[in-house]
Amino acid sequence: MAVAKNSSEIRFGVPTWPGVTVKSEVASQLIEAIGYSTMQTNASPAFCINALKNDDLDIYLGGWIPAETNLIRPAEKEGTVEVLTTNIAGAHNAIAVPKYVWDAGVRTEADLDKYAEKFDHKIYGIEPGSGFNSNVQDAIDNDRHGLGDWELVASSTSAMLSQVGRAIENKEWVVFLGWEPHWMNITYDIRYPAAVGESKIAPATSDVLTVVNPKLADRSPEVVKFLNQYVVDKDDQSKWVLEYAKKDREPSEVASAWIASNLDTVGEWLEGVKTVDGGSAMAAVRERYAD
Repeated sequence: MAVAKNSSEIRFGVPTWPGVTVKSEVASQLIEAIGYSTMQTNASPAFCINALKNDDLDIYLGGWIPAETNLIRPAEKEGTVEVLTTNIAGAHNAIAVPKYVWDAGVRTEADLDKYAEKFDHKIYGIEPGSGFNSNVQDAIDNDRHGLGDWELVASSTSAMLSQVGRAIENKEWVVFLGWEPHWMNITYDIRYPAAVGESKIAPATSDVLTVVNPKLADRSPEVVKFLNQYVVDKDDQSKWVLEYAKKDREPSEVASAWIASNLDTVGEWLEGVKTVDGGSAMAAVRERYAD
């Protein structure tokens, strides 16, 4: 898939993940407010990184590490992409349980099998072939912590979360794949049982990187200055995902409403940044989002 080049445009690569979708939209609106045009291309992480390398895209805000280490680090080492900053720190995905299950004694992955009957010997995962599912299946296949007679229930993310929602509503015991940032952390009162030993199914911390085309700094230095300061709080991104993925609001609507209500945070991101014509970026944003 080719991406049209236009030197006046700032080009985003956006995987179809709710958090990165809204995060890219927020950045895009702010960049437009200071005088640039933008375009967004939905594509896989691999496509996005290759497009940065080939000067077909400029910005990728979804660089999950360690999951995408083999995509990003070699390109960074050879100088064909540049990593600017960590835009989300301490993200994670892991087994999760409702708080009432945590309170009852499930504090680590080793506690699961003590309550196997309550869980119906099931761990709910996401789409078949995901890394998390593979790790859970490996734990089952190797009888890790007594999980040998458990079952991994793979399904779509939406189906899994529907199952979790029903279980929580009925105060039933359920263990499932959770991750943060995501709306589940706002909608449901959940906890993440701790790892035991070299766990692959308990909390795995990740960082999300801002990866750019190395030519962007020469073409649009003020955009790079903004991106270096564009660090998003996990709770804010969870709220974005809630509005977009749970409440079915358009990303553009979610982004513009959030910007208008959070100008202090936006001011931190735009500190020292100038518009295309040399004016104050923050003044341009305030004018655009004035009531």
